[in-house]
Amino acid sequence: MPQTYSTDVPIVTDATFDEEVLRSELPVLVDFTAGWCPPCRMIKPVLAEMAREEAGRLKIVQIDVDSNPLTQRAYGVLSMPTLMVFRKGEPVKSLVGARPKRRLQQDLADVM
Repeated sequence: MPQTYSTDVPIVTDATFDEEVLRSELPVLVDFTAGWCPPCRMIKPVLAEMAREEAGRLKIVQIDVDSNPLTQRAYGVLSMPTLMVFRKGEPVKSLVGARPKRRLQQDLADVM
């Protein structure tokens, strides 16, 4: 089981990204985050709530870009937070910046 922060959103790493994200049966929303990023901290409770509500339809995980530079570079992530949706191993949507839950749900409606 992946380790988690207090928000209960599982953490993935460079080493576990392939298994947890690319091979997932469900679509996966990856939160590319960093501890020094205030907007990243703002969106964590939103993602935790959505993870509980969407369990079984959408998997939500986070990856710390400072500790996992390979994955960050592989997907060209330059700004935090970047929210990237993967389906069947491929990125299908990318959003940059924190947003309220309702707006996030609207932004993800076409990929969920």
